[in-house]
Amino acid sequence: MMTEALTDLTAAKDGVETSTMVKSEDMSHAEQPIFNALGRDNSAAREKPNSGTKAPAAIAMMSTASDTESGIFSAESEMCVEHEYELDCFCQTDMKVICTHCAVVGSCQGHSVTPLADRVTAVRNQLVDACEKMQLQALRIEKFIEQTLTGKEKKLQVAASTARERVVAQVSVAREALEEEEQRLLEEVQQEEERVEQCLLTQRAHWAQAMASLARTRSRLVHTLTHAPDAQLVTSIQEIAERVEEAEGVGEPYDTEQLNMKPCCSDSHLLRGMWATAMLNGSNTHGLSSLKFDERTANPLLLLSDDRCSLTFLQKKPRQTPPYDPARFDSWPNALGSLSLSSGTHSWKLDVGHSAAFKVGVCYASLHRKGSGDEARLGHNDQSWVLSHYNGEYSFWHAGEKVMLQVATRPQKVGVLLDWPSQTLLFYEPESACVLHCAAYDFSAPLLPAFAVTDQSITIVH
Repeated sequence: MMTEALTDLTAAKDGVETSTMVKSEDMSHAEQPIFNALGRDNSAAREKPNSGTKAPAAIAMMSTASDTESGIFSAESEMCVEHEYELDCFCQTDMKVICTHCAVVGSCQGHSVTPLADRVTAVRNQLVDACEKMQLQALRIEKFIEQTLTGKEKKLQVAASTARERVVAQVSVAREALEEEEQRLLEEVQQEEERVEQCLLTQRAHWAQAMASLARTRSRLVHTLTHAPDAQLVTSIQEIAERVEEAEGVGEPYDTEQLNMKPCCSDSHLLRGMWATAMLNGSNTHGLSSLKFDERTANPLLLLSDDRCSLTFLQKKPRQTPPYDPARFDSWPNALGSLSLSSGTHSWKLDVGHSAAFKVGVCYASLHRKGSGDEARLGHNDQSWVLSHYNGEYSFWHAGEKVMLQVATRPQKVGVLLDWPSQTLLFYEPESACVLHCAAYDFSAPLLPAFAVTDQSITIVH
């Protein structure tokens, strides 16, 4: 539409035709794009002869009104105040409208000057281009709204519905599995409870009968002792021996594991795994941001960094031996943490890098520190619980018992989580939150983070 309007305007031969066209198009101006209207003004400006003759009155009025409205120049500036000539030039240096004398002998002498008509034409063309670009941009935006955004909204509804269905399905499967596991575990606990109760009842009946038998035998012996004449007493040795043997046959009571519930009756790999995941992702776990290695406990073969967060194993014993300290490990390359834990849920992480031999876990403060025996060796006594990496293998150690761990990829970091309320110790890989080992124990005293390294270094990560 814009091209046709510009073509029609350019084809106009005289001012009358142009004026008539402008008037006729002004009647439908509200229905035409803005750049078509500008194109009409631009075409009218182009009708001005280059010979310097004035355009018809209608074109001059239209041009003046249009220029005034567009802010290019005002009606008061049609004549040069200084030279009283028509303002028909434009000084590009000072960016103002001037007359010919201003450019030749006036203040704009030597400046870059162009005819005003050319300047107006250039500005109008810029406005036409700008308005056309705006309209094209508006069309693109309209197309984007109608096509892209509408399509995205439909896709969003489908994707959100699918995601909801997936969540509901997964939770339903997990809920069903948990309910089945709950029922199975409760039944096992119930069966174990009934078994132990039956054992207790049997033991109670047996020992009650034994006590009654002992009471009868003792009464007979007491009666013999107090009422039998001496002659009868000395001849009753055989009978007395039989009574004593009968009493001895009752036996001594002793406790057995059969009288206790098996802890494994409530153990579940599924439940423990979900519990571990919930604990690792929960908000109740507190990281030990102030945890450091206790310098007093570090073996002389371990070099402690200035910030007390890194332990490096030394291949050779240092020349300067640290002063004697009862808290220091003098044989095994161990070090303990600076914080004691006896409540809450806490976690800490270690960057083990490329260390081929390290241990991380917890221990009682009463752990032996001196000597090369198992009583001071992490994991080889009932005072410590550690995850060990040695000779390419990962294992869990407690009281000298080793549990091999299946680790798919070698972790660069190892995390420890201690949940005191449930008495549970958890080892995990921080990046993937993969559980390496999880076990429950009856901790009887506060615990200290425990470490050992015999290759390269390990670092506490805050």
